Amino acid sequence: MTTTQDSPQARSVPQPAFTDAEAGAKVFPDSTLRRFNYYTPQKRKQSHYEDVTVEVQPDPRHYLSQGWLYGFSDGRGGYPLDWTVLKAWGSDRPEPERGPGTGGKGYDWPATGWHEFRDPNEEWEMTLYRYNSNVVRQVTQNIEAAKQSKAFEQWNRNWIRFIEQHIGAWMHVDHGLGLYLFANANRRAPTNMHNNAISVNSMHRIRAAQDLALYNLTLSEELEGFDGTAHLETWNSDPAWQGVRDLAERLTAIDDWCEAIFAANVVFEPLVGELFRSHLVQQASPGNGDFVTPTVIGAAEYDYAERDLRYTKAMFELLTADKEFADHNKAILQGWLSDWTTRAIAAARTMQPLWSQPDSKPPRFEDGLDRAKSRFSGIVVGLGLEEPKELTQ
Repeated sequence: MTTTQDSPQARSVPQPAFTDAEAGAKVFPDSTLRRFNYYTPQKRKQSHYEDVTVEVQPDPRHYLSQGWLYGFSDGRGGYPLDWTVLKAWGSDRPEPERGPGTGGKGYDWPATGWHEFRDPNEEWEMTLYRYNSNVVRQVTQNIEAAKQSKAFEQWNRNWIRFIEQHIGAWMHVDHGLGLYLFANANRRAPTNMHNNAISVNSMHRIRAAQDLALYNLTLSEELEGFDGTAHLETWNSDPAWQGVRDLAERLTAIDDWCEAIFAANVVFEPLVGELFRSHLVQQASPGNGDFVTPTVIGAAEYDYAERDLRYTKAMFELLTADKEFADHNKAILQGWLSDWTTRAIAAARTMQPLWSQPDSKPPRFEDGLDRAKSRFSGIVVGLGLEEPKELTQ
């Protein structure tokens, strides 16, 4: 007996009909463009930096219509703007009530001036890796060349002691600020543009600390009797370093992320960091037969002078010229200037005994401090602020 199966009947399934009016349309305005258009570029054309950075971190004041996707135990979500007392255009406006058919509560978007910031260095993941790898490669090549030419054997014992104690001590400054100040401020800043710039600053400091640590290990292998642990006692107990240590620890304890960046890059670095690196180490090294240490220290000096300070200026220039809160911000920044300048000058003066330790002395401490003060004044005035009276100390 033969049975035959009925052939399956075609089902009647509704077919999608694209009208180009719904989300997911195949063709829509600008569908052929290869660049994003949900933000206004700083210049006439969008940059690659802006495409991968601007608005990557969502914000309910812009396009996150359902509100923050995560929050803290106290009910606050995302990146509260009250993590700094400084304000940008639109900061006082409440977060809009978004929903189908609702607008932005009667005002234009974006609703806050924080999103106007653009990093002039245009830093993002790829630029960070390229830059740091180039720096590490150059420093490593310089040290390897010094090892092959026996350059370290030209150092006298007094200079070796200076390097093992005081160059190693600065490693603690770079590590502490990189890990506990800049990395923390990166988390608390309100936009991805700030996050990228500050996190790169953090990586510069951590890499500089690593450079000094590896240099310390190299010298321990190359120089007989070199004490690779001497920097610990110097950092913990040497009176010449206790002012810097106290200041660095105070900086890492700042809660306001804007104050942390301002105090570190506008006050501490010109008055203490550049004073130590440029006006002591870089000046004293050649006279003592050391042409290697300046290449290691110089890499960190370039990080700050040519990159980290540049984004810092751009960030605070927006705040001192803000559409709504320029006067508010300037008053607060002047207070921070007075407070941290006093501490920085005091810390710088505790380092004065270091200038007399090398056999071949650098220029006078007071001359170096005067140049550091002049550099600091230029930065402050450039931000539209007044030079603090505490600078005369």
